[in-house]
Amino acid sequence: MTQHPHYQLFIDGAWTEGSTGQVMETKNPATGADWATFACASPQDVERAIAAARRSLNDPAWRDMTQTQRGKLLYRLAELIEENAADLGRVETTDSGKLLAETSSQTRYVGDYYRYYAGLADKIEGAVLPIDKPDMHVFTRREPLGVVVAIVPWNAQMFLTATKLGPALAAGCAVVLKASEIAPAPMFEFARLIEAAGFPPGVVSVITGDADNCAIPLTRHPDVDRIAFTGGPETARHVVRNSAESFAVTSLELGGKSPIVVFEDADLDGAANGLIAGNFGASGQSCVAGSRGLIQRSVLDDLVARITEKASAIRVGDPLDGGTHVGPLCTAAQVARIVDTLAKAKSQGARIHFGGAPLDQPGNYMAPTLVECASPDTETLKIEMFGPVMSLIAFDTEEEAIALANNSPYGLGSGVFTQNLARAHRVSARLKAGICWVNTYRAISPIAPFGGYNQSGYGREAGLDAIHDYTRTKTTWINTSDSPMANPFVMR
Repeated sequence: MTQHPHYQLFIDGAWTEGSTGQVMETKNPATGADWATFACASPQDVERAIAAARRSLNDPAWRDMTQTQRGKLLYRLAELIEENAADLGRVETTDSGKLLAETSSQTRYVGDYYRYYAGLADKIEGAVLPIDKPDMHVFTRREPLGVVVAIVPWNAQMFLTATKLGPALAAGCAVVLKASEIAPAPMFEFARLIEAAGFPPGVVSVITGDADNCAIPLTRHPDVDRIAFTGGPETARHVVRNSAESFAVTSLELGGKSPIVVFEDADLDGAANGLIAGNFGASGQSCVAGSRGLIQRSVLDDLVARITEKASAIRVGDPLDGGTHVGPLCTAAQVARIVDTLAKAKSQGARIHFGGAPLDQPGNYMAPTLVECASPDTETLKIEMFGPVMSLIAFDTEEEAIALANNSPYGLGSGVFTQNLARAHRVSARLKAGICWVNTYRAISPIAPFGGYNQSGYGREAGLDAIHDYTRTKTTWINTSDSPMANPFVMR
């Protein structure tokens, strides 16, 4: 009998079972079989992790470490990630069903995020202020915000962790990382690298567990200074309510229903590839999935034909196989939800060009699906599918395209395909989304901010300014005069 891996919690620099002994199983989405177990945190474990983080902020080993030294630790972590990218990718693929080709390459690239923030660690600067009082020397400094709770989902764990952990550690914060209880194994493998990199105990803890025993105690805790959350809007509303007691600074990177607008002058092969990348890449399990394809009516039929031809060559299968293009969905519940949504769309007059059903084989496989919609109220155009479902709808004018694109409560990603440079600038400026890709899709970089509008959340991750979100500014006034203070009852 094969022994399944078992993952413990990583708290205060030590590996430990949860205090209640609760253990959960995680399934391999490609087979439906249990493959690993993991310890679950209790409120007592949450308390231990936050206390360790708070203690580390006052420990000279972390508190007195220079920013340059912190940067060197992040450089070392980046090296370890790159050295172990293949193994980390294999664990993530086994646990979540994402393609090994993507998990291993994305993990390797994530090293650049830590390297980027390692380089910024000793460039967190204050300023001497040209104050209007000649006998005062006034300056500012940026100090670590404090204890950070970072909550990441299962679908892009290494990337979404890097956008939080990198700037937080560079700023000198301490972090409790809450992995999703769905497919958390890669986060515990990653914790081994944090340990190997040499971060002092308590600076980073990695835990997981259910809402009542883990997530709620974390987000309600009075000693938490900042919450960085990625997930769905409903959960985010609970996070915001929970943070009200502590006034923790909160950032939210939430779901999306991103439009990809294709104009008649676009390179249609490029547009077809962009739509496929935005919908079938990562099996559609992406917060920036471009699942609302808005196509100028004059080229709709041509584009559908090109997408259909390209889709016929898509290989659906084992995510560990390098030749696979689309793997399984992470959970069986996602497949069931997609099937129900497609049925409702058909009842609303939608036409399914290909796909539309799960594959008849073990695992959580959904066939890549193309839906042509007659109305913007079609269900597949309104809700986040989180699976390989592309929905297209026609438009006639630029103004109509912009109106359709902005007709959503979400606003994370967007795409525009056109060879008209003036139109590219004009339309991208009017789209209500935090990211706009023109003649490409699903590109990321540690240098580029990532975040949304409206129900896609607030705050930005990655980029130069993100590091400031993990600091607070202190202003220091020094009286340079030898004279004693004047009238104490008059403000200077």
